[in-house]
Amino acid sequence: MDAKRIAVVGTPGAWSTERLADAIAERTGFRCVVDMARVVADLSRGEVRHGDVDLCQVDAIIIKKISPEYAPDILDRLELLRFAQARGVKVFSDPERVIRVLDRLACTVSLRIAGVAMPPTTITADLEGAREAVARYGAAVCKPLFSTKARGMVVIEDGPGAADELAAFQAAGNPVIYLQQKIPDLGRDLGVVFLGGEYVATYARVGAGTSWNTTIHDGGRYQPYTPSDAIIELARVAQRPFGLDFTCVDVVETPAGPQVFEVSAFGGFRGLLDAHRIVAADLYASYVLERV
Repeated sequence: MDAKRIAVVGTPGAWSTERLADAIAERTGFRCVVDMARVVADLSRGEVRHGDVDLCQVDAIIIKKISPEYAPDILDRLELLRFAQARGVKVFSDPERVIRVLDRLACTVSLRIAGVAMPPTTITADLEGAREAVARYGAAVCKPLFSTKARGMVVIEDGPGAADELAAFQAAGNPVIYLQQKIPDLGRDLGVVFLGGEYVATYARVGAGTSWNTTIHDGGRYQPYTPSDAIIELARVAQRPFGLDFTCVDVVETPAGPQVFEVSAFGGFRGLLDAHRIVAADLYASYVLERV
């Protein structure tokens, strides 16, 4: 056993968090699952404590999940981990890099600057500008800037009710409206997984036919998938600007070719297991220990 103290930031009781903590414990003898909602930071004393563990004194931290649901305060939680990193603790992935993907707008801007193909996208706080985008797209998916598994997303179709639907979406806590042209007949999208920038595998998320999206939250399921070289290369280019240690790129196949929805800092564990019987926790634990 390697006598390193590696903490796993995640959701206590959640399958992927606990499996990763188990994989670390099997290799080190040390097990610590950190719930960021229970962390107490005393910056003047140089401490970021979770119970009796000072995260500034461990050998490494793995961020598996920063919060069960995304909200702007997740950025504050990452700042506390950035403080621990500044105290000399290795953090996987780098908190500043994770911040760039959790904010959907920051992620999209980074992808577009890198020239990555994406569905047509409009971002505005102006309701009239949003209404014009819906008319141009025919149908648009409105997405909160902080969300996961399609939570809070709504489909708005061009028509007499579009203006009221957009106003309701904005009033529901979305001052900045992020609209993306809806891909017709979306029955499948792909998760392309990388570890340390190296390609691992691809799985498909197949919708249940009861929702416009394919997420497991809405009844979708994972299936094995063998992607083309073009899909792998697109995903490789998409994940490169963020430099995450473990990442999954969400890709959709369209008549115009493959396009990227977003890059995730946390997804991929269940998809790899269900589709390919690949235990991502074991891969990630070994990867981290090689670098600590």
